[in-house]
Amino acid sequence: MTPQLSSAAHDQANGRPAPTITTREFLSWFGAQRRGYWIVRHIRRELEEAGLQTIPDFESNYIDSLLTVQLIESATIDNSIDSEILPSTDELVAPFPAITTLVSKDPTYRISKLSAANQTVISVKPESTLAECIGILMLHNFSQLPVMSGERTVHGMLSWQSIGSRLALSNSATIARDFAVPHHEIRKSASLFEAIPIIIANEYVLVRAEDQRISGIITATDLTEQFRYLSEPFLLLAEIENIVRTIIGDRFTAAELNQCRGPHGIEGSVEGPEDLNFGDYIRLLQNPDKWQKVGLAIDRGVFCKELDIVREIRNAVMHFDPEGILDTEVEKLRNFTGFLRQLQTIFPPLPQAH
Repeated sequence: MTPQLSSAAHDQANGRPAPTITTREFLSWFGAQRRGYWIVRHIRRELEEAGLQTIPDFESNYIDSLLTVQLIESATIDNSIDSEILPSTDELVAPFPAITTLVSKDPTYRISKLSAANQTVISVKPESTLAECIGILMLHNFSQLPVMSGERTVHGMLSWQSIGSRLALSNSATIARDFAVPHHEIRKSASLFEAIPIIIANEYVLVRAEDQRISGIITATDLTEQFRYLSEPFLLLAEIENIVRTIIGDRFTAAELNQCRGPHGIEGSVEGPEDLNFGDYIRLLQNPDKWQKVGLAIDRGVFCKELDIVREIRNAVMHFDPEGILDTEVEKLRNFTGFLRQLQTIFPPLPQAH
């Protein structure tokens, strides 16, 4: 058990308050920066051993949002919903999950993890002038702008389209309320896949937090960027593997390839490099005699070391953690892909395997 967890449990057992920290700082207690499968499993075991839990759950909470580390028996969640501040929209989902749901592993990619769902929303008041609204839209390069009175009450959404249509049909519209159209929102605890159709249809969705505040707005641009961020490592890894297979090519017999197979390889005999996994590539190329047959005039140890780093990143990516991998890991994949592309341009002809 980490010293921080022991201290948190001891302090609360003696009547002192539960610590409130960011998710990022909480992960640092365990020497982690991201919430991969193995890290999450390890943290949950440590929390269970200490009789603690985090509110909100550390796995679905935004990385820079606050959470409280508290004893399980003292944790409660208010599931009540204030009908006076909740607008009647089709996008609102069910009340927030009970504590028993939060403490179990949550496989859903919730929008609470997105940065855009945890940012201060720029809005205008219902009585704001049209000139003020247009100024804010242009200044921030916005397509939409919420019309709000306070953090919880939304009167609608105005956009260039709503402004244009109102001006075309009426000369009497003068303030923000006149140009607003019904808005669309979703709970912060909802899955990203619940938000996607709303965003596609409307180009945005407002995010309502547990305390009923509007905690963010997710736009089509945010959605595109998020999927690019999640898909890039897969595409880079696919290219790396294809180039490595090209390097191995037909330089080795099936018998040689079978000799480098690890205990967790695919079933059946190996007939070509496409039947090998990343660990097999490394075992093959670490052999000095096999490396000689490849014919690359670069250091074998350096190449295999970098390939092993890629293998470790690949393992993290293939668990499809919605949070993605570290920026430094993505950069390593980009650099190694660029390196392999260079090799392709100078690669020697393939000798025939015997």
